[in-house]
Amino acid sequence: MRSSPLSIAYIVRDPLPPRRADVLTLFGAELPRHGVHAELVGQADADGAGRHDTGSMHVVGSLGSRFAALLSPLWDLLGLLRAWRRTRPGCIQVRDKIASACLAWLAARLLGLPFVYWMSFPIVEGFEVRRDAIGRRGRGALWLAHALRAAASRLLLYRLVLPRADHVFVQSEAMRAWLAGRGIDAARMTAVPMGVDSALFERSAIPPSADPRLDGRRVLVYLGSVAQSRQSGFLLDVALLLRARMPEVLLVIAGDAPSPDEMAWMRREIASLQLGEHVLLTGWLPQREALGYALRAEVGLSPIPRGTLFDVSSPTKLVEYLALGIPSVANDIPDQALVLEESGAGLCVPMQAEAFADATLRLLGDPALAARLAARGPPWVRTNRSYDILGRKVAQAYSAICPPCGPTH
Repeated sequence: MRSSPLSIAYIVRDPLPPRRADVLTLFGAELPRHGVHAELVGQADADGAGRHDTGSMHVVGSLGSRFAALLSPLWDLLGLLRAWRRTRPGCIQVRDKIASACLAWLAARLLGLPFVYWMSFPIVEGFEVRRDAIGRRGRGALWLAHALRAAASRLLLYRLVLPRADHVFVQSEAMRAWLAGRGIDAARMTAVPMGVDSALFERSAIPPSADPRLDGRRVLVYLGSVAQSRQSGFLLDVALLLRARMPEVLLVIAGDAPSPDEMAWMRREIASLQLGEHVLLTGWLPQREALGYALRAEVGLSPIPRGTLFDVSSPTKLVEYLALGIPSVANDIPDQALVLEESGAGLCVPMQAEAFADATLRLLGDPALAARLAARGPPWVRTNRSYDILGRKVAQAYSAICPPCGPTH
């Protein structure tokens, strides 16, 4: 892909070492095959502080703590300087960090390097949702702090960082169109949706779950986080409707919550609706074990709330279902609608409990239809959403952003 290797100093928001596939797999395994290597900069978990290698990525992390998080822009700048001394990168990139992006942009200009921003989430709008949630409980000092953070973040991201970035990677084509509507040049943006590692999602290499609670049931699966902000109670509304029409249905929710309070909320909801025999909430599982549950499922569910925060997202779970050959029911956020339209591997319906229940029963009651949809998923994913395909696309973008001749040092 490149005639000479490229090193990227990459400031990330998530704790190090990375766990997200779009960092770990894309930058650790796929991009190095195209001559693109990443030097990750950020705050490390307690057992991940310092410098070490993760696959083909080098990690420069300071110890994570509340104090370190408060000063993270300065820690990131120090990490950037360490990365500069180590590799003389040809590009500086920041993911989902606004204050750090401002400092990194200034450093890039001083060093004569391209500056790239990777936007995986509308973080300003997320700050505003948090501000408004606090405001509903009263406008005290905490609300004021969040209001100031949201206002400053909006000004910095949309007036400084994005307009002045040499390139912006975004989560979906919907996010690209949304930012273009805010005045960001569409020609300087590349959409990189979520994908899967084809080798990890090879169905024949995954042992199905041996959990006896699944025996004799019509199993459905939801892979993903449980949270009130994601309207996870919707899954229980669907389960209630299905229980009334097909009592042998069992919905497996294989995922954790962002906090113990959220998980406790979900367990209370299941108990109050008397769904204990029809909903299995596993909590966090290792990926291979979670996929084992998915292999026992006849249908995969992917409801994602509509609205600014999620309409521009690229959910992983739907692509995972398709990669495993599981026919799916998903609602109509733009990326999911696009995936199902192109692949023909599932049913796209509004996020309404009746619509989800009807679509699920249609698949459970028509084995021939379910088999046709299941067969379409794996080849479409291999061609469109595997990380080897996405890696090639991102490497091509870097070739345009950072020509192989690179900067002069």
